[in-house]
Amino acid sequence: MAGVMDSVNQLTELVGQNRMELLLFRLSGLNQRYGINVFKVREVLACPRLTVMPKLHQYVIGIAHIRGQTLSVIDLAYAIGGRPTQNVQNHFIIIAEYNRSTHAFLVSSVERILNMNWSKIMPPPKGAGHSNYMTAVTEIDNELVEILDVEKILDEISPNTVSVSSEIQDKAAEVGQQIPEHVKVLVADDSKVAIKQVERAMKDIGIDVVKAADGREALDLLREAAAKGPIRNTYELVISDVEMPEMDGYTLCASIRQDPALKDLYVILHTSLSGVFNQSMVSKAGANDFIPKFNPDELAGAVERGIKTVESGVSGSDCIMNSQLKK
Repeated sequence: MAGVMDSVNQLTELVGQNRMELLLFRLSGLNQRYGINVFKVREVLACPRLTVMPKLHQYVIGIAHIRGQTLSVIDLAYAIGGRPTQNVQNHFIIIAEYNRSTHAFLVSSVERILNMNWSKIMPPPKGAGHSNYMTAVTEIDNELVEILDVEKILDEISPNTVSVSSEIQDKAAEVGQQIPEHVKVLVADDSKVAIKQVERAMKDIGIDVVKAADGREALDLLREAAAKGPIRNTYELVISDVEMPEMDGYTLCASIRQDPALKDLYVILHTSLSGVFNQSMVSKAGANDFIPKFNPDELAGAVERGIKTVESGVSGSDCIMNSQLKK
């Protein structure tokens, strides 16, 4: 237990410093390196024996039994537009947690872990188009490294339900009546799929959103609004992803708390990261709520709670999330 808590304490030191740890890997037939946030990775293994089953998705190369769990192994090279991997000998699988479930990704090799500042992680080039699988890029050893939009890949294999249930919509309608028409919710997320999911959920409960592609853009929008008057004249609350180029969600939240004009905003962190590491970091960053991706009813419920809180006169800085971590 002491070892686990030491790891938690070490990782929470990254909060507010805008830093992340990137696991570098390569894919079969593709001549470049890719990256994944270490916080998502459970373990890396030599590719085990795979069982091929009928009617699997074309990107799923087989099924593996690992530590009592059955996992679909996704051919990551094929999923992002490369050729199907023909021979998995000497390949590896990265076992990672995304959106409340565990996934296995086939890669040709795993290189090393780098501690980086999110300011060195940049959005994809504007000319890259909408069909690419990049969520961000960076340069390491004079070589371009792509950080993949795994949420987009998973959504293509097994799409999420994005509509809010009618029961939640009815409850939210009562709350939504309290929000002035000009007031919106700011949503920060670098994944195109994720931000569309959030936008659809908010539309279902009658709330307009303003979108930001990363924490830096979100903070700039908030400060621009605050310069014109009280921030709640423009934004009711903020929904932010955690992993974003230039500025991550933890740093965005910490920056909001440190700014007198913004500190009372209600902040919901909405992320595919999970586990005790993330919960500890959420608490340290000063968020009001933490919702794992992606359940539209839970997200809508969190927004409803946030709106009720701020409309009751309680400021976001007075109800920092910590009680959930003690349960």
